[in-house]
Amino acid sequence: MTIDETRRDIPRTDAVLADPRLAKAQAQLGRRLVHDIVSDVQSRARAGEIAPSSVIEAAVAALPTTATSMRRVVNATGVLVHTNLGRAPLSAAARTAIAAADGTTDVEFDLSTGERDRRGRGTLAALAAAVPDAEDVHVVNNNAAALLLCALTLAAGKEILISRGELVEIGDGFRIPELLASTGAQLREVGTTNRTTLADYAAAISDRSGFVLKVHPSNFVVRGFTSQVAIRDLAQLGIPVVADIGSGLLHPHPLLPDEPDATTALRDGARLVTASGDKLLGGPQAGLLLGNRDLIQRLRRHPAARALRVDKLTLAALEATLRGPKPPVVVALERDVSELRERASRIADIAARRGIDATAVPCQATVGGGGAPGVQLPSAAVSLPEEFAAALRTGPTAVVGRVEKGRCLLDLRSVLPDDDDAIAAALAKLTPGGD
Repeated sequence: MTIDETRRDIPRTDAVLADPRLAKAQAQLGRRLVHDIVSDVQSRARAGEIAPSSVIEAAVAALPTTATSMRRVVNATGVLVHTNLGRAPLSAAARTAIAAADGTTDVEFDLSTGERDRRGRGTLAALAAAVPDAEDVHVVNNNAAALLLCALTLAAGKEILISRGELVEIGDGFRIPELLASTGAQLREVGTTNRTTLADYAAAISDRSGFVLKVHPSNFVVRGFTSQVAIRDLAQLGIPVVADIGSGLLHPHPLLPDEPDATTALRDGARLVTASGDKLLGGPQAGLLLGNRDLIQRLRRHPAARALRVDKLTLAALEATLRGPKPPVVVALERDVSELRERASRIADIAARRGIDATAVPCQATVGGGGAPGVQLPSAAVSLPEEFAAALRTGPTAVVGRVEKGRCLLDLRSVLPDDDDAIAAALAKLTPGGD
């Protein structure tokens, strides 16, 4: 059969789209997305990659489950809060709350009076209840936005005092000093990289001082000949102390004794605390602002607050996280290592029975997301040949592990127990006759 004859046999686009399965997909995914898939399959047929008679079936097989290009991933990296994988997985309560708020909702409306009301009042009440030491609270779209709003409101045209040891760069080249400088505030660096004293701060205070910024160096650890000034001492200087605790821990946690938390920072005298919602708190991306009522009110009234506000879905998920059961990140942090060993052994045994070189091994997990730097969490993993790493990432169910010493490790501390079967099934598909 000639190329022209083959092309004549390729079904027309309207005929393919008329297939009941593709017609249903158009209603669920959108006509443009389905049309593009059909066009791609027809091009493959013209190139001789598939038979013309297979076009419809190939188009159906290529349909995604949702209209987004993002894929669900099983996080087997051992990093509990993995920024590249979306940070904290939401709890069932938070996901249900999002579904309840995905249409029209009373996010900024009082149903009893029929009038406008405070936006996200339920979420703000939940956050205030979670941290009683805060006189008032506010929520913006991430922790960088929280710091930005503090600088715009309290230090525009003024100075922000910060230790040289806390001029932090976080992921993707993002530097906190550059963020703060973009607001028109001037950074007044004090002390040295490894040692800063209270006297360094005191000597730098002037009538141009807006506030002292205390940044937790969340993604690195400095050891040796070092010193830093505690919040309780900075609070004696007579100007507001803003504490960026980063990871979103609201109260002390016994497994993370060196990780700063909002409650302790406020009790030690911080006037404002900023934190992330999608790290150790285990909620959606959000920037939390907690502290002095007058300062929070000033932040809320700043014109930039409107540009930094969160949407209804974030508010719903954050409230459910604060009021609901422990989110997955906290459960994973506190999970008993013996349970992890049992799960790893089960998956490894299933894989071994299919002829895969798989064993259960001890390993170390981490918090991630800039939280608890240097803290190692005892864990257990399924150890596989290194080549399985890429195959699992690109399979029908994306499973992302890590490679150590020439082996692919699937660390189960970061894996939800409900995903164990998904890992076993993904491994099965990589074996001859896998289904």
